[in-house]
Amino acid sequence: MPMDIILHIGAHRTASTSFQAYMRANALELTRQGVGFWGPGRTRDGLFSGIIPSNGSPRLARQARMAKGRIAIALDRAAANGTKTLIVSDENVIGAPRRNIKDTVLYGGAGERMARHLAAFGDGVTRIVLAVRCFDSYWSSVLAYGINRGHALPSPELLDAMTQQTRGWRDVITDLSCAAPGAEILVLPHESFGGMAERRLQIMAGEHVAVPLRHHRLWLNRAPDLQALRHALVLRGEDPARLGTQEGRYHPFDAAQSARLRELYQDDMFWLASGADGLATLMTEQPRDQTGITPQRDPLTRGQDNDRQQGQVA
Repeated sequence: MPMDIILHIGAHRTASTSFQAYMRANALELTRQGVGFWGPGRTRDGLFSGIIPSNGSPRLARQARMAKGRIAIALDRAAANGTKTLIVSDENVIGAPRRNIKDTVLYGGAGERMARHLAAFGDGVTRIVLAVRCFDSYWSSVLAYGINRGHALPSPELLDAMTQQTRGWRDVITDLSCAAPGAEILVLPHESFGGMAERRLQIMAGEHVAVPLRHHRLWLNRAPDLQALRHALVLRGEDPARLGTQEGRYHPFDAAQSARLRELYQDDMFWLASGADGLATLMTEQPRDQTGITPQRDPLTRGQDNDRQQGQVA
């Protein structure tokens, strides 16, 4: 039987690090079930080198061939060790957050990058899993993470440009589908699955895998809050008062900007819930205990039908 290769591509700030830690913590138990895992510690340690060619390199084709060869050898070894399902998790496959900030565009090169990675895998990827997040919290988390790592505070012009751009998850998914027409694309909303590593694994690997329930509630690499960001500014000699006096999460957008970002996300979710033009499948959680038999109409239940019937009687 061919080995199923599932490519988990993030996106950034959607609990990817927590999921990867969960997979590493349960590696032994998963290996016994034939589930293998490659995380950033493997993919960024030379395995993926050359898939995205270095700027200015005169040997772009050679880099790609060498990357494909390394991956082929690694896949053969995994299959020889009994791996039936291989989960490859690296959110940098579709781009970097700093590029999103610089261009004020959401993963503008996602399609080309995906095509290069799929070519390196020899078209062996059967499923692509993408987590999405509401844009006001996504951009706020990306900016907070960058500030904590030494980036400058965003200017009002940058924030306005972020909220005016119209590229959303629908455009990213369309690009991915064009680059991977033969792969199934599953979309997981961060609001539903962010803290549920075991459910994400179940969706990726299938119901035949008995998912471990150890280390499944990790919360790693969280975006720093305002107090932590003020401390970071002080350490590098900047005025922490620039962040104001509020506490809690960093949220630099005003009410109008937040509304635009949420509206863009709602449009994406409506498109996904409507079938996504057959390009992707939106995964949702619908627990059975939240459903039941429709209650019988009684005199205390009123609605449009009651008003319509009373109008006809009159």
